[in-house]
Amino acid sequence: MACADTKEKNAAECGWYPFGIRSDDSSTRGTFVQRPLTFELSPIAPFCLEFTVWGLRRRPENQVDRWDGTTYRRVICIRGRPAEVRVSERGSREAPRLEVNVIGERVHVGAKAEVRALLTHLLGLQVDLKPFYGMASREPKLRELAERYRGLKPGRFPTVFETLANAFACQQFTIAAGLQLLNRLVRRGSVGIKTQAGMVFGFPEPSDLLRVSPRAFRSLGFSGQKTKAFRELSSKLVAEPLALDTLMNRKNEDAINFLLELRGVGRWTAEYVLLRGLGRLDVFPGDDVGARNRLAKWLQRSEPMNYASVRRTVERWQPYAGFIYFHMLMESLTATGKLCVGQTPA
Repeated sequence: MACADTKEKNAAECGWYPFGIRSDDSSTRGTFVQRPLTFELSPIAPFCLEFTVWGLRRRPENQVDRWDGTTYRRVICIRGRPAEVRVSERGSREAPRLEVNVIGERVHVGAKAEVRALLTHLLGLQVDLKPFYGMASREPKLRELAERYRGLKPGRFPTVFETLANAFACQQFTIAAGLQLLNRLVRRGSVGIKTQAGMVFGFPEPSDLLRVSPRAFRSLGFSGQKTKAFRELSSKLVAEPLALDTLMNRKNEDAINFLLELRGVGRWTAEYVLLRGLGRLDVFPGDDVGARNRLAKWLQRSEPMNYASVRRTVERWQPYAGFIYFHMLMESLTATGKLCVGQTPA
């Protein structure tokens, strides 16, 4: 991945700031492609783009991760310039092949490497789940669930910053309501591009959010406490771009304790970051009421579950408890008619 300088390269490798780099450095100048950039990617099988994208977007209200039934779209910033990435499925679930198009006013020739790295991270393209399917094959109920959503990959937000922002917005709200708050916020950022469908926006950077005043935050629907959490985190990352760089190398308990020191972060948020930001598939955020209710329903439990009972229950599925969390999301989307699951294609 080509970054503007060594500091940004190190930040990219640690996982919190890999994309949306803006710089006046000379690396933003140079050769640009004269037409939309197109290339292919081959995920590790099995892979289903639709399931994986829904795992990212969670609800139709999400205007950052967009899906029209055939194509996934997201606006990113490459070498200081916004571009839209479009991903379509061309292969089958067992022989997956993705077509990627990068569309912008001037797309740098180095975009292919950067977009490849982004999509590999975002869509879990190289996560090998064969051990999970092997485990599922030995338990009839789990096997049925795994086969129903075969090809689902555990996608991750591009940055820990974006993961925390999603968590802040959704705390004490439904996912749909939290995403509506985020939609309003991203439109205040500067990562946008005009398309035939109108203006579309990528996720803002910490510096973008610092330009949103506390009063403006509250006018968008954020509480005073959430406003402080967003602004403190953004200030920290603008002042110390590598402030979260140790998370990738910390053990789960240590990473959770580190995150709990941040304003606005409780146990659910910390575990959410481990799963959706750091890719820790052994973490099932047990304080997620919707997920644990769905788990209880799937297991046909008559009594509601709490954090402790969730932990005891998912222990037998380690190190894939967090991947069960993704499957519970799929179950919720299917039950509410947002996702239609038919026969698994070959």
